[in-house]
Amino acid sequence: GSEMCIRDSTLDGKTCTPNYLTIASTYNKEKNERYLMANKSLATAPADQTILVTGGAGFIGSHTCVELLEQGYNVVVVDDLSNSSEEAIRRIGEITGKPEKLTFYQVDILDREVLDKVFAAHDIDAIIHFAGFKAVGESTQKPLEYYWNNVTGSLVLFDVARNHDVKNIIFSSSATVYGDPEMIPITEDCPKHEATNPYGETKSMLERILTDLHRADPEWNVVLLRYFNPIGAHESGRIGEDPKGIPNNLLPYVAQVATGKLECIQVFGDDYPTPDGTGVRDYIHVVDLARGHVKALDFMGGKVGTGKAIGLGSIEGPVAEDGTRSGVAIFNLGTGTGSSVLEVIKSFEQACGKELQYRIIERRPGDIAENYAACDKAATELGWVAEYDLARMCADAWNWQSQNPNGYNA
Repeated sequence: GSEMCIRDSTLDGKTCTPNYLTIASTYNKEKNERYLMANKSLATAPADQTILVTGGAGFIGSHTCVELLEQGYNVVVVDDLSNSSEEAIRRIGEITGKPEKLTFYQVDILDREVLDKVFAAHDIDAIIHFAGFKAVGESTQKPLEYYWNNVTGSLVLFDVARNHDVKNIIFSSSATVYGDPEMIPITEDCPKHEATNPYGETKSMLERILTDLHRADPEWNVVLLRYFNPIGAHESGRIGEDPKGIPNNLLPYVAQVATGKLECIQVFGDDYPTPDGTGVRDYIHVVDLARGHVKALDFMGGKVGTGKAIGLGSIEGPVAEDGTRSGVAIFNLGTGTGSSVLEVIKSFEQACGKELQYRIIERRPGDIAENYAACDKAATELGWVAEYDLARMCADAWNWQSQNPNGYNA
């Protein structure tokens, strides 16, 4: 088979020093006129498109790369591997049998000089932007690091993309932007509220920044995908969620108790106004979520949906002659069904065939009682609907965890 292209992040052999001060200087009136001239077409066939996936070695990113490659897209991944492994990249090539259509660069998106070289080396048509720190609890301890990495890193990415006339972007956002939601189930008409932590605030800010970019330059073709709670793993068991240290999320924690790596599941509160008193969340299979991104590319290229502005914050922009859309389109990606913490534990017990120890402890600050989506807009406009149920999510997560008890560190 052909070798997947793994490049040295230096790209020309010399290590580049990031320069964070050029962002202001690249924007001037002469250039602005050039920016308004061009965006890449997404009306073409997948085989003719190259998608840049930031954070593509991560949990959701890696599964999205698999779906993109299986649909025929060419994929370029940039990831600094700060919370992921290059082994994931190798396995994406293995699962799809298309390593030659996958190029990987170990790059920090804050590094403008190297990022610019990636855009120069590849004719990128669209960006799926996952790269970012994502631990809610840690973000409250390290707000500056979270704002710097997630917000500043994204500003560098957007500016470099604009300099290369790439204005098609799918942003990995979160249901956390709804804060304590005004309605359950949450539709895209639900107003945003202050996020309960700096992580969520970075997602909210970046949604706003991308919206402002489109308002200033209508060619920007932006899709904001608000995820609920992705769990599960690819059915091969070759890629999955591999948190460094003690997991922050329920499912990898439960899975590590099942393998004996951790002793006992901690349940944060059982006195919520929910059927069994534990928090209710909308868990979605990561493969379903990944497929939502592929559908979003179809939507951006004018291949599915009406493109009408539906819900709060969406904007319908001008359509190019070939059908490529512009604007800001916002979609919730969830199953539309809530499951409680205890239901997830029971479902995982079924999957792994053992009883799992858990204990109830204090509520966690900032947690809300229930949070689940209404995904009608994604169904009508993207032609996307989540297929896999909680039992399948747990079975696939256990398959990954039992095959890879130490994640990618064999």
